[in-house]
Amino acid sequence: MHDLKSQINPEKVPQHIAIIMDGNGRWAKQKGMPRVLGHHSGVKSVREVTEAAAQIGVKYLTLYAFSTENWNRPPAEVTALMSLLVETIKGEISDLNKNGVRLTAIGDIEALPAATLKTLKEGIEKTKDNQRITLVLALNYSAKWEILHATRLLAERVKSGELNPADITEAMFEQVLSTHGIPDPELLIRTSGEARLSNFLLWQVAYAELYFTPVFWPDFGQKELFEAILSYQNRERRFGRISEQLT
Repeated sequence: MHDLKSQINPEKVPQHIAIIMDGNGRWAKQKGMPRVLGHHSGVKSVREVTEAAAQIGVKYLTLYAFSTENWNRPPAEVTALMSLLVETIKGEISDLNKNGVRLTAIGDIEALPAATLKTLKEGIEKTKDNQRITLVLALNYSAKWEILHATRLLAERVKSGELNPADITEAMFEQVLSTHGIPDPELLIRTSGEARLSNFLLWQVAYAELYFTPVFWPDFGQKELFEAILSYQNRERRFGRISEQLT
């Protein structure tokens, strides 16, 4: 573990890592346990990965916790996920503060169940002054929802005569996204062997390095995070240019 950490170049640590935490249900099923226990085990990984990311200087960690499509899961699982979220946030506040973790959220959070929203807002408020790392929970989030929402906000400004369509820039569009003020992720990790983006941060990951691992989320910890970062550091990020232009 220490060996992996020592191989990481501190100058090239991604400022922002986004993770699609996948495979909780399959992990539990393989062990003959109910899917919900997989989600409970996944909380341990959230804790370990957040701490490991903070240790090496990552500034933002965005976790895809609940998509707008997840409402279509069996109602009992949705209810269990929402109460797990409430329990976890309440239980982790003092540790988040102790470890300098600021909590925030992106997505259509106002549509969350009242108890979940209340706990989430309390967690955000109680950790707002922490500066070591920002943990961004994507809740009731989908990238298509976010892009549509941003488009509507700009359309309102055009309609009111405050904005000319020809003047809309990328920077202006980014200001009306849920992630405004947060740098785009340089590294996107997806666990459990699936190789797709599942409607996650489609605008923001335009130039992110993608890393897919077969490891289920409850088995993904510090070692796996460091392996992903080393893979990222061994890639050449060209942003549309050629290698010779970078040297």
